[in-house]
Amino acid sequence: MRANLCVATGTSVLLLASLLPALSDDVPVINVDPVCRGIAQQAGSVSEKGAPDLRFSQCVKSEQAIRDKLAKEWSTFTAADKGNCVGEEKSGPLPSYTDLITCLEMARDVREMNAKK
Repeated sequence: MRANLCVATGTSVLLLASLLPALSDDVPVINVDPVCRGIAQQAGSVSEKGAPDLRFSQCVKSEQAIRDKLAKEWSTFTAADKGNCVGEEKSGPLPSYTDLITCLEMARDVREMNAKK
């Protein structure tokens, strides 16, 4: 019985901890290396224009630019949309700031379209 309680409590703490970034007023930190490595691997051979090393650095630079844009717009998104989109991004296999801002903008745009009806 005691072991079950410890497991349930531990699980609850982990679940809460995973939600904290979504509830924060700060743009979450996302490790974009995996998605950028995947993009870079699609570049092909080293002799090809935009070889993997260059593609990787360009991707990381682009993701940082998107993060900067997101930081400027962060306060304009609702807490519910932030929670949903951040949770979705953090649970996905290849999170990125590009996907996060797309999710937030789409949620906002749909809300605005529905409000005009």
